[in-house]
Amino acid sequence: MRHTIGVVMENKPGVLSRISALLARRGFNIDSITAGPTRNHDVTRMTVVIEGDDYVADQAAKEMSKLEDVLRIERLTHEQSTRREIMLIKVRAGKEERGEIVDLAKIMECSIVDISRSTLMLEHSDTPEKIDLLVDLLSSYEILDMARGGAIALNTGEEEQYIFELESKKE
Repeated sequence: MRHTIGVVMENKPGVLSRISALLARRGFNIDSITAGPTRNHDVTRMTVVIEGDDYVADQAAKEMSKLEDVLRIERLTHEQSTRREIMLIKVRAGKEERGEIVDLAKIMECSIVDISRSTLMLEHSDTPEKIDLLVDLLSSYEILDMARGGAIALNTGEEEQYIFELESKKE
């Protein structure tokens, strides 16, 4: 099972590598990891997707919370969060397939971002499940290349749902 953990951390060099090294040393299976700036330039938000049961996800969150640059840890459940991934996928699209692939792109709400005589490149941002579905549907054509970004996620609603927030580390 996949678990999504939000990490709010200080925007300093090496923090991302310390977190990924910590998770690797402890043997956690990282499915994806993404990080980017927040509205506060001194703070970065990272989304980590961990493969394992609830115990594994809780242990990973506890380990990350021990790092001095980590400000908060959030569990981002499917019910209480919105998550997205982005993907670019290049497909061989000859004259016969081009119309079918364009129709599929419209149905799946993809953008066509590059076109050549023999290929189409699609961009898609959606839930991980819908990204998987698009890859599956396009697999009946020749997929030439694919780049998929890791998950990003935020808790929905007005309440903050932190597992760990150390008083001495608040923004």
